[in-house]
Amino acid sequence: MNEKVTRLNSFPALGLEHAAYRIETGDKSFWIDCPSCFDNRLEPVDAIIFTHHHFLGASNQYREFFKSQVRIHDLDSAHRICAGFTFDVKFKENFFEKGIEALHSGGHTPGFTFYIFENILLICDYVFVQKEGMIFNPYGPQRETRECAFIIDKILQNREISKVCGYNYVLEYREWRDKFNGLLV
Repeated sequence: MNEKVTRLNSFPALGLEHAAYRIETGDKSFWIDCPSCFDNRLEPVDAIIFTHHHFLGASNQYREFFKSQVRIHDLDSAHRICAGFTFDVKFKENFFEKGIEALHSGGHTPGFTFYIFENILLICDYVFVQKEGMIFNPYGPQRETRECAFIIDKILQNREISKVCGYNYVLEYREWRDKFNGLLV
């Protein structure tokens, strides 16, 4: 992405693949979401922060191996998928740390949180980008996902964003924004 943000993908792909993103802040490293499988060749990470509970991946293994802190929104931590996972922090509020802004919107999941780091939006799978446009993630409550998209829209107003990192894509913000605006009509 740039000298501070790196995309992490499993290779070979494990099916419906998702990317995690590594952010280097200078004195600390963060992952937004977690790679699906464990790879001890990856550089250590200080904290793994989730957009939501669908991309927990190998976070228990990385937590133990790197002594990383694992964080998720409290509303998603209660989901049954999370029963076998350890979370060091269950946050309830938006926060700002080392240049990373965590913004809870809800929608796709109750605790869905997206992130902005400098000029990069990390939105995971809130929306799926297709050749003919964009759709809301179909795996979740559609009404809530659509309603909370207006929260995302409001937060993004007047922001200087250049790139968007999704679960399986990276787009220029202008292109992503045009498609996203089409969903809000």
